[in-house]
Amino acid sequence: MDLDDYPPMLLDHRPLPLTAPGWIYEIKYDGCRLTALFGDGQCRLRTRGGADATRWFPEVAESLAAVRGGPYVTDGEICVFDDIGRSDFKRLQDRARRRRWSEGCAPVSYAVFDLMVDHGIDITQRPLFQRKALLRELLDPSPNNVLAVGHFDSDIPRIFNDAVLGLKLEGLVAKRDDSLYLPGTRSRDWVKVRRTGAVPAVRFKRPR
Repeated sequence: MDLDDYPPMLLDHRPLPLTAPGWIYEIKYDGCRLTALFGDGQCRLRTRGGADATRWFPEVAESLAAVRGGPYVTDGEICVFDDIGRSDFKRLQDRARRRRWSEGCAPVSYAVFDLMVDHGIDITQRPLFQRKALLRELLDPSPNNVLAVGHFDSDIPRIFNDAVLGLKLEGLVAKRDDSLYLPGTRSRDWVKVRRTGAVPAVRFKRPR
């Protein structure tokens, strides 16, 4: 089993009513996409671009390696959170450019929103609501520096106004609750709902 077999599923960009039936919604974290292969003392972290990030974020790798059983493969975002729980991309960028942990650096957390392999079994062809349930079970309680991303399935316009607009978050991610996980595919079943005026983060580049 290798993380090369599980490139991240990508978001579609199109208008979507916040009242569309059959969808769930997650907070869109402003971080760096990261897949993880872990369990029983081992962990590997991989960026969307294919770089091995295990040594970049050792606090996350150590927490995931301590999870019993496996192997597991997850998808999520590595983030730096501020005092009220908002992801801060600039601080993450400053941390990630170092490609290592250093004294006084900003702590990171892994916000996990999907599970593709559970106890060595590929579950990408199971519906999202089943994968979400297995992910909650796996990360209960959550390891240090790891966050299981929750979701909403009702009252979405109010949540968007209060949380996304009120706190100036990047937006929401809408997903069909029965969607399959299609590695490396830009699927119409996952849609980015961006806040008007939100500026896309400029991804960090390796220092020369």
